Amino acid sequence: MDGIVLLKGDHKTVEKQFEKAGEDAHAEKRKIADKVIHELTTHTWIEEKIFYSAAREAAPDTKDHVLESIEEHHVVLWMLSELKDLDASDERFDAKMSVLMDSVRHHVEEEEKEWCPDVRKAMGRNRLTELGEQMEAAKKKAPGEPLAVPSAKD
Repeated sequence: MDGIVLLKGDHKTVEKQFEKAGEDAHAEKRKIADKVIHELTTHTWIEEKIFYSAAREAAPDTKDHVLESIEEHHVVLWMLSELKDLDASDERFDAKMSVLMDSVRHHVEEEEKEWCPDVRKAMGRNRLTELGEQMEAAKKKAPGEPLAVPSAKD
C-alpha cells in the first residue's frame, strides 16, 4: 500500500462513525470517541514524523500546505485532549465532536485534493509504497496521548 492510500484509509476510518450513534447513546459515543482519539493521534503522528518531511523533499512547492496542515493538527490534537477526559453525557461533548469532525473533514479535503496529487506525481509508486510501509510500521510507536504529538506543543 502506498503512503497516500494509507492516509486516505485512516481518514475514512474516523469519518461518520460518531454521527451514526443515537442521541442518548453515551456509552457508544464514548467508545467511538476513544477510537477516534486513538486513530487521529496515531495518524497525525505518522504524518508529522514521516509523510510531511518526505512530501516537502519530493515536492518543495507543498511547503505552505504542509505548514498549514501542521497548524490544523495543533487544533485537532488539543480538541482530542479535551475530549479524552470529557464525559460523553456532558452537554458540550456532541458539539465538541461535531467541530472536531468538521475540522478533520476540512483537513482531509485539502490534503487529498489540493496537494497530495502533486506529492504522488513527484514521488512515484515505488517511493510511496516504501513510505507506506514505514508509516504502517511507525503506527506501533505512536504515542497514545494527543498532546505528545509534536505539533500539539508548537
